[in-house]
Amino acid sequence: MGIKDFIFRQMLKSKLKGLPESQQEVIMALVEKNPELFKEIGEAIKRKTKAGMSENAATMQVMREYQGRIQKLMK
Repeated sequence: MGIKDFIFRQMLKSKLKGLPESQQEVIMALVEKNPELFKEIGEAIKRKTKAGMSENAATMQVMREYQGRIQKLMK
């Protein structure tokens, strides 16, 4: 694991700190499996927040849009 991966994992853990450890590990494994998808999701959320939507509302809307792709990744 390189320094970039370590820093990314630590940042992701800080964002997920409210979740149980088992759920954190599942999400981290999914992100590691397809980092480009989650980069795309992050960019979509950022666009919506810049357009005036709250971060929470933007996250919920984007996650609904990407739900099918995330479910495929989980299989």
